[in-house]
Amino acid sequence: MKRQPMRPNEIASEIGAPRSSVYELVNLLLRHGMLDYQGNDGRVYLGRRLYFLGTAYAEQFDLMRECDRMLVRLAEETRETAQMCLLEGRKYTVAMMREGVRPFRISSNVGELVAIPWTASGRLLVSHLTDQEIIDLIPPEDFSLPNGRQMEPSEFIAQVRQAGRDGFFTFNSEVENFTHCFAVPIYQAGGACIATLCLVAPREDGLRNRNTYLQSLMAAANEISEKLGFHVERDKSMALR
Repeated sequence: MKRQPMRPNEIASEIGAPRSSVYELVNLLLRHGMLDYQGNDGRVYLGRRLYFLGTAYAEQFDLMRECDRMLVRLAEETRETAQMCLLEGRKYTVAMMREGVRPFRISSNVGELVAIPWTASGRLLVSHLTDQEIIDLIPPEDFSLPNGRQMEPSEFIAQVRQAGRDGFFTFNSEVENFTHCFAVPIYQAGGACIATLCLVAPREDGLRNRNTYLQSLMAAANEISEKLGFHVERDKSMALR
């Protein structure tokens, strides 16, 4: 995901599509306000109509509004960067983020697609799936970690099951070697993990404040889960049987 204006021919090259088809689709989206021109060199970007649609969506979808409120609270309580994360197809992505008050920036790009096994949240976001469903979901190449180590699917699945029992997952980031990541699940009615609340902290601070950070995260995630119809103690105990 480039997250910047692009020319139609650049879009065609990026996605491997015929230029003629891309130009036709771009013109259609321009006519309907889904894309707008940016500058005078033919670059296009997300249009105003998408903004209005997104605003309407946010007004009606309680999860996004509740998560934003909780991220503000978590960033203020912990002074760390707080995120809400989701699955996007066969990948993980940061959907929302509030940065902490540290003088240096620790964050991921919102909307960037990342391999599920590289993330703390990944262990929780697939925890309601069977072992075979997890293997079918994650591309085999995504078990190759940024440090070059090849993770066995069985190792990842064991971590998924432990995270499901614990109700959280923490580890030293596979992507940023100086950070420690915390993830806690948001459950919908029925017990599926539909999102996570996360904190990303400098490694030493994260380890030193581990219990405090987890308490803040779990309180926030449980509050949202309850509003979505998931009764944390009762439903989780039933799901683990």
